[in-house]
Amino acid sequence: MFQKLLRHPTARLLTAVAASSLMAVGVNLFIVPSNLYTGGLLGLCQILRTLLVTYLHLETAFDLSGILYLLLNVPLFILAWRALGRTFVVRTIICTAANSLFLSLIPVPKAPILTEMLASCMIGGILVGVACGVILTCGCSTGGLDILGLYLAKKGKSFTVGRFSLLFNGVLYTACLVLFNATTAIYSTIFNVFASLVLDRMHQQNITAQVLIFTKDKREELTQFITESIERGVTSWRGRGGYTGDDVDVLCVCLSKFEIEELQQAVQQVDPHAFFVVSEGVRIGGLFQRHLS
Repeated sequence: MFQKLLRHPTARLLTAVAASSLMAVGVNLFIVPSNLYTGGLLGLCQILRTLLVTYLHLETAFDLSGILYLLLNVPLFILAWRALGRTFVVRTIICTAANSLFLSLIPVPKAPILTEMLASCMIGGILVGVACGVILTCGCSTGGLDILGLYLAKKGKSFTVGRFSLLFNGVLYTACLVLFNATTAIYSTIFNVFASLVLDRMHQQNITAQVLIFTKDKREELTQFITESIERGVTSWRGRGGYTGDDVDVLCVCLSKFEIEELQQAVQQVDPHAFFVVSEGVRIGGLFQRHLS
């Protein structure tokens, strides 16, 4: 159901905007009331906000971190425009603006909803991780370090957005330890670990797969669809059925988990008698390209 929904560009964008609101809920209701920091560029903006309020007494009627986050995203939008595609940048700008709006509008409770800080970290991490994973799977982004993470993931085949997030936040939470206290740094780190792990599982472009398709007389039609519609390379060879002795064509395709359902539907439409074998989580190197949408 989710995969079918995401086949329509408008539905993908609306789903990403809805996920942006879920991310803001996780941050404002579970993380901010506990005086924790989300990590990433938003976490950096939250630290800057705290310093501005504490030392410059710069009080505002709305959360200042949302405005800072929007401003610091401008150079990242330029990078994305050049490296990740214009369509991706337009969707990212919309999601970033929506996320900043939700962060400013959703009220932050004066006291934590959950008295146990670890529970707040877990629930907040799950909500933010799911939201970010859905947004990225929709071919969108809320900006910030997601853009750098996607750029590096596209360049480095073993690189993931979640790993980049963990690396950056290691430095960020060290700053929290120095500027604030150990409790803030430790629980913020726990939140980020939960969010990053969930993100990597939800972001299906990170999960690669190998598909073997066995067909008797539709090799050319299937090859054309895969190369033109899914934009994946195909390797084929001749085989022979061990039981029937019939000659068959075997097509090998490497793609992301996000693209599997579209491929399976095409195989069933082009050749209802074909069958395929899917191996998920395979390790793929070389010139394999990760698609962002």
